[in-house]
Formats: sequence, C-alpha cells, structure tokens
Amino acid sequence: MFPEFILGRAGELGLDLIAVTDHNSCENAAAMLHAAEGTGIVVWPGMEVQTREEAHLICLFDRLDQALAWQAAVYAHLPSLRNRPQTFGTQIVLDAEGEVVGTNERLLATSTSFSVEEAVQGVRALGGLCIPAHVDRPAYSLITSLGFIPPDLDIPGVEISHLLGPKAARARFPQLARYGLIADSDAHRLSEMRRRTTLKLAHRTVAELALALAGVEDRGVWVDGVRTTP
Repeated sequence: MFPEFILGRAGELGLDLIAVTDHNSCENAAAMLHAAEGTGIVVWPGMEVQTREEAHLICLFDRLDQALAWQAAVYAHLPSLRNRPQTFGTQIVLDAEGEVVGTNERLLATSTSFSVEEAVQGVRALGGLCIPAHVDRPAYSLITSLGFIPPDLDIPGVEISHLLGPKAARARFPQLARYGLIADSDAHRLSEMRRRTTLKLAHRTVAELALALAGVEDRGVWVDGVRTTP
C-alpha cells in the first residue's frame, strides 16, 4: 500500500478522486498528496476515527494542514498506550517522497475519548466533512454502536460497506432513507480497491461532496449505478 502503488491501482480503476483514511492517524497523508502531484488524481487527506462508542467515522479534508490539526486533536484524545506490533502490525510512517522514515508507536487500534457528536463537530470546525463509516456492518458502525443514527447529527450522508448495495441497505435499515449514500472500498490491500461510487461535482472538494449527497442542483451520487441522493 505504498503511495505509487495505490495511485497506480486507482488509475487502473479509472478513479480520479481517492481518500487516504488511516485509523486514528493522518501521518501518511503527506506522502499520498506528494505522490499524486501531476497525476490528475485528487487525494483527500483524512482519517477513520474511532469514537468512544466504538463507531467509525470517515473524516475528510481538502488540505493537509486541516487533517494534521485534526490528527493533533485525536492524538490528545487517545489513551497513552503503545502499539503491539505482534497483534496489530507495524505502523509504518512515510515521508513526502514515500520513503519509510519510522514507525508510529501509538496504539491506534483503539477508541478515542471523543463522542460521535464531538468528533463530527471537531471535524466541521476545521472545515472538514464527517461521514459514518460502513453503517451496515455488525461491528464498529454507528447503527451497531448506538442502535440508530441521531437525527440531529450534522452529517450529509453515510457510507455502506461492500456487503450491501444501496437498495438492500435501505431495505434493511429504513432510517437510511433520509441520507445520501456512498460506498468506499475501505481497502487495506491493493486487491481490495474498488470503483463503486460515482460523484457529479462542480469541483473535487469535500464541500461539493456534501452538496452531492444532498442532491443540490444537478450534483449527485451513484453507487453501483444507482442514484443514492434522497
């Protein structure tokens, strides 16, 4: 999963927009952004944050400084524990050239002390966008953790996993009817990268994604060929 290989696979799939969302960290976002320069592929720096309810939220930003500011906040809300490589693997850190410069010794595979609401508000305050991840999964999803999606939660849409298509997801979870849906690959390996979501945007920005999920004007989102804006 080195930057040049990720971008090469994205090119094979015909993707011109991807996001890098490591768990509770943005330390490899700079390497991805640098590698993407001149490729025509836009990379959104981001994170998959785990809240104290054990819900996963996708945090997306347009700029690296926004992502790193959020990373600082997340690191301040993680427990002071060290990673266990024998259990979770070595957490490699790359420099802007994609070279290995060290390892992250923090335990990232755990929950922050942020609540779901606090995480959404924190990302919003930095100009980012928060989307509940894989809400149909039986673990680490907002619906599994809380039993429902809080109706006043400031989110533009939700993500479904590879386990369900949009029609099946809404049939199983009727509360999804009010939200636009995206389906990311959640890839941990190159072979898991997929092309499922098509976006019609005026610009490739996270603000435009929010508008597309709401179906504003002629923007829109399609998953597996099905329009998913409410």
